[in-house]
Amino acid sequence: MSKTCLECGEKIVGREDKKFCSDSCRNAYNNKMNKDHNNLMRNINNKLRKNYRILNELNPDGKTKISRTKLLSKGFDFEFMTSIYHTKNGNTYYFLYDQGYMTIENDQYVLVKKDS
Repeated sequence: MSKTCLECGEKIVGREDKKFCSDSCRNAYNNKMNKDHNNLMRNINNKLRKNYRILNELNPDGKTKISRTKLLSKGFDFEFMTSIYHTKNGNTYYFLYDQGYMTIENDQYVLVKKDS
């Protein structure tokens, strides 16, 4: 019983458990299968990465104050974060991996960095 490539339909030669005739067919098949999810995840990851770079650039010393206007002018998107931390005092920090921020008075934010 001969098997055919899931991508191009060519006859497969080699191991019994092979599903593709070549690496390029395997890659093309998997790219097609994951395309919709990849675009969504790629866009979200790009936004997370951009936000992280902005916080990292504006907070080189691990703790600083910054205005909302400054964050927005750099292209920061407040909709994208990796976690939320609520303190016992009732403060809420929003984090992008180890870089975080918290709202304070007058459209100001305090930027913090978690210790590793």
